[in-house]
This record gives sequence, structure tokens and C-alpha cells, in this order.
Amino acid sequence: MRVLVAGATGAMGRQLVPRLVEAGHEVHGMTRSETKQALLRGLGAVPVVADALDREQVARAVAQSRPEVVVHQLTAIGPMDLRHFDRAFAQTNRLRTEGTDHLLSAARDVGVRRFVAQSFFAGYDRVGGAVKTEDDPFGTEPPAGMEQTVGAIRHVEDSVLAASWAQGLVLRYGGFYGPHTSLGVDGEQTEAVRRRKFPVVGDGGGVWSFVHIADAAEATVAAVEGGAPGVYNVVDDEPASVATWLPVLAASLGARPPMRVPRLVGRLLAGETGTVMMTELRGASNARAKQELGWAPRRASWRDGFRELGAMARAESGTAA
Repeated sequence: MRVLVAGATGAMGRQLVPRLVEAGHEVHGMTRSETKQALLRGLGAVPVVADALDREQVARAVAQSRPEVVVHQLTAIGPMDLRHFDRAFAQTNRLRTEGTDHLLSAARDVGVRRFVAQSFFAGYDRVGGAVKTEDDPFGTEPPAGMEQTVGAIRHVEDSVLAASWAQGLVLRYGGFYGPHTSLGVDGEQTEAVRRRKFPVVGDGGGVWSFVHIADAAEATVAAVEGGAPGVYNVVDDEPASVATWLPVLAASLGARPPMRVPRLVGRLLAGETGTVMMTELRGASNARAKQELGWAPRRASWRDGFRELGAMARAESGTAA
């Protein structure tokens, strides 16, 4: 099939494009930057340059590519600022609202029959059980400071699922780790853990779901090629509380155990948004993706992935295990 990947040079795009090529698809990679065309060619894609926030440029890019499938991976995530979460995600929120609308409009004009879009697990309402399925309430009660970000995620989901002219699939990815992510060898979150600037807040009872970026890319290939329209949690097999996974991550990186701070102090350090994510977040079940997409993560647990991350970090620094 002819597949257009929007956001093809991001962390996901760099994993996804070569996998689609290897699976036999003709891949067109959309990027805003002229200078990244060589990167896309190296990944095996036909470069298409367009600013996702410019409706006419997107229309031309999609018309030029004439894809059967569009994969929406548009983000512009900069340095994480939990105290001002919506401000930090402002550009990404525009890509998830305006950019989504532009892509859907252009895709409809050329007869795209399948549209796969990125979402994020952290929007589940923080009530009831610790692990959520796709049928649980999502995005109706965002934490303070995340209203715009969760609203933008809901816009992606609602718009894609409402596209009656195409099969719309939404992938609620877990927290990414691995190459070119903030939890990679030299990533922002990794460095914060090494420097003990990523504390366990309160009881650390917030439940997170992770997925290695390569496993998420493989799930996305599966969604391009099959699966019924709808929402899928793309996460590993072990949702875990912050109090459980954060000390393991620190140990894997050879760092001292994370500090523990009361919830009140956490609010001062990370704001209300960060505190809620540390203490109230709900994880996600991957049962539907396994059954309907025929996918399973190669790193079944973040424990395996964090050990791999630690080993890579030691190899790069030249330190012994």
C-alpha cells in the first residue's frame, strides 16, 4: 500500500518508516523541514515537505502522495515543564487540532481509506480501578493544567473516529522510552532520574503504562495493515505505580534511589499536574491490541526495557555493568 506518514522524522517516524518499507509498503514521509529530506530518503521514504499547520501545503502534500493510508504522528514536544504543562504542549496541541483537521480534509479529498492517529494513555479519568480498557471514560476530567492538552487529544480521537469515509484507528500509546525519546540514553527524563531530580511524590500511587518506541512502531504497522476501526491501547503488559517503576529505573541507570517528597512539596516542585500524574494516574490494558491487531510487545515489561536502557547507557559511557 501507499502510506503517508505525517511527522515522519520524529522519534516514532524514525522507527515506523523503515518497518513499513520492510513490510513492502511505498512510504511517503511528510516533514516541515527541507533539511530532513536526506534523513527520510535514508529511512526508505519519499520525502514530502509541508507545514502541517498550513492547510494548502498539507492539501498539496497529500494530493502529491495520493496515499491509501495516512498515519498521523505529528508532535512538537519540547522540554517537559510539568508546572506549565499546557504551555509546554501548546505547539503539539495545535498539531493535534488544526493539523488533524488539515490532514483529514486532504485525506478525504484523495479518497484515503484508512487513517491511523497517535493518542496517549494518560487521558483516562482518574476514578475506579488502576488499569483501564478502551471502554472506560477518557478525557472528561483532565487534571488542572492539562485541560488544553487532553482536549487536543480528544479532538484527534473524536475527529478520526467520526470520519465515516475512512477506517479510523486511534492508538493510545504508553509512555515512550528508547531512541530519540525523553527516556532514551541521553534523554531529558533519563538525566533527571540520574541527577535525582525525578522524585516519588506522596505515595507514588499513580499508575503508568510504558511501551518501547520500537514496539509501538510495530503496533502501528499492524494498525496500518489490519484491525477494525476504533481505539487501541498500545502499552506493555505491566502497568505499574511510580513507587514501583521509578526506583527500578534509577537502579538500571546506576543512579541513587529517587528522593521521596510529600504531596505538598511535590506541588511546589512539579505543580498540580505533575503531582496528579505521580499519585492519581491510571494505567491501561493492552488486551484489545493483542487480540485485534495481532500484536504483542517484544519487551513485555518496562523491567526488561529499563535493563536494556541501562546496559546501553553503560556501553556508551564505557562503564562496567
